[in-house]
Amino acid sequence: MTSGLVAALAGLALLDSTSIGTLFIPIWLMLTPGRLRLSRFGVYLGTITVFYFAVGVLIVLGASQVMDHLDSRLALWIQLVIGVFLFVISFRFDGRKKPDTGKWQNRLNANGSAVALAGVAVLAGVVELATMLPYLGAIGMMSAADLGLGQVGLLLAGYCLVMIVPAVLLLGGRLALRDRIEPFLTRISTWFTEKGASTTGWILGIAGFLVARDAIARLFFL
Repeated sequence: MTSGLVAALAGLALLDSTSIGTLFIPIWLMLTPGRLRLSRFGVYLGTITVFYFAVGVLIVLGASQVMDHLDSRLALWIQLVIGVFLFVISFRFDGRKKPDTGKWQNRLNANGSAVALAGVAVLAGVVELATMLPYLGAIGMMSAADLGLGQVGLLLAGYCLVMIVPAVLLLGGRLALRDRIEPFLTRISTWFTEKGASTTGWILGIAGFLVARDAIARLFFL
């Protein structure tokens, strides 16, 4: 396990932290009228974190079976192709298509029970499975690095925790500053509604660069 790999995974995790499920739904929870209930926030973030970790473990177990039958250099070439693919498709996101944020806010406001919030978290995770490309890229990097299962599990847990750091920091600001931070949270929510698609493009482009850079470094320079 190299410092370069850890740094690249941390960068990908921070990119993943800007998704609807890990950042914007938590922001909407903070903006829900009435007293902020930490239990609701904890149930939601805890559920989506465990969900992402469990999905990661399942993917890693499947990927390890594939990698066992591949030459290490071939695995790195596959990682390079994935990185280039992510970078290329990032240009398809031009910002003209607006994300449907209303349906998520309606689900949050429809039922405030812990079970309902856990259900929203799982649903958000399932919906994002098709677009969790930075996470898949990170898993590909771990698999190609020839790490032990214990190391991979530790990296996955760290990745999932880094994904929720921005939401936790904003929660701390909400608790410390109370109503004074609400305009800032509202601006973030509005910005995402207007710029969500182009933001996704930037995320995929940066993720593709990080994945491809790691593969190139290990193929030609290490």
